Amino acid sequence: MNTLQLVGAFALSFFAVVGRLTLFGVEALSHCLRPPFYLRSIGRQLIDIGYYSLPVVGLTAIFTGMVLALQSYVGFARFSAEGAIANVVVVSITRELGPVLAGLMVAGRIGAAMAAEIGTMRVTEQLDALTTLSTNPMKYLVAPRLIAGVIVLPLLVIIANIIGIFGGFIVAVYKLGFNPANYLQNTFEALHVDDVVSGLVKAAVFGFIISLMGCYHGYTSRGGAQGVGQATTSAVVSASILILCFDYVLTELFFAK
Repeated sequence: MNTLQLVGAFALSFFAVVGRLTLFGVEALSHCLRPPFYLRSIGRQLIDIGYYSLPVVGLTAIFTGMVLALQSYVGFARFSAEGAIANVVVVSITRELGPVLAGLMVAGRIGAAMAAEIGTMRVTEQLDALTTLSTNPMKYLVAPRLIAGVIVLPLLVIIANIIGIFGGFIVAVYKLGFNPANYLQNTFEALHVDDVVSGLVKAAVFGFIISLMGCYHGYTSRGGAQGVGQATTSAVVSASILILCFDYVLTELFFAK
């Protein structure tokens, strides 16, 4: 009976969290679609999420492309299929690695920052002060972050795709001895619009997830500095797990036969 009680308590707690998160997401999404819009706040979030995330996303992308080209060569050399390296690099990066790695890097950087900032405002009663001043915290704090996340992450993924493919090109040409013209020709032949579009759709969904989890855990944090720390950790972990889960779901929708 104790085991059943533990399972039941866990299930009830899990569904309660899912319900609260769903209600929070629906309310936040409704504020994203209804005026007024705080354009200055949206612009500030665009810079914070997008511009300041470029270095970490760029470094992750270029080394991912380089390692992917090198490992593909090691594997394909056993079957005399080295010519497929360009195809593997461009398809892997545009479909999966670009969106997923960019999402995880942004989740670690921005999700934690959102949770810490909003959580600090919660425990210091600044959110209550906004309500007293007739400013809806959901409209002023959450909606701009959601809008910026959905807009910026696809742009970051486009840049990550370009840098990652370039990293593969560097390794293939200058280390493995590939002909640059042939490698570029194979890359462009393997590059399809569907692969790029699917990656950008994933990026938009990941941007929404990162912003939502960061805002939710910060908005619902309790217990002073310790609660803010827990909210920060929970935001990063939950966003990372949901990114991987939704990556599979979206891949199934786009490419399942």
